[in-house]
Amino acid sequence: MQISLQSTIKKFQKMKISLAYPLITAVLISCSAPTQNGQSGKTITPLEGTWKLLTGTTIEKGDSTITNYTKGKAFIKIINDTHFAFLSHDLNKGKDSATAAFSSGGGSYSLADSIYTEHLEYCSDRQWEGNSFEFTVSITGDTLTQKGIEKIENIGVNRINIEKYIRLKN
Repeated sequence: MQISLQSTIKKFQKMKISLAYPLITAVLISCSAPTQNGQSGKTITPLEGTWKLLTGTTIEKGDSTITNYTKGKAFIKIINDTHFAFLSHDLNKGKDSATAAFSSGGGSYSLADSIYTEHLEYCSDRQWEGNSFEFTVSITGDTLTQKGIEKIENIGVNRINIEKYIRLKN
């Protein structure tokens, strides 16, 4: 009986070793840096995501206009690793002709440190297409602030634009 017990113990020890290798491999693989979208090796920047505009402030010729995007209208910006898009509309579903509005646009962007440059390729206001706008961005918690100059000489736009967004959760 003792020989059988020793034989069983040796078999168990061999089995533990053979099970340990796949387990260790699985643990090491699972320790690799995860990304939000599951693509290995892809870096996700904090700028990527869906953002809801809370307030927009434009300063033109010394006059400031503050727009509250939490009452009567909504505006979101979606940023992925290469492109951005924005969508805005009134919350009355277009029923009030005085406030009915829809606008959208998008294109590619570049990001170097805190300098975010939008290259507007598509826009419901076609005069804005083909222009680039440079902003300084900062993210604190789930709040994105961007500030820059929007300038389009041929239509007389030259203003400072400051926007404050909050990140939308999935």
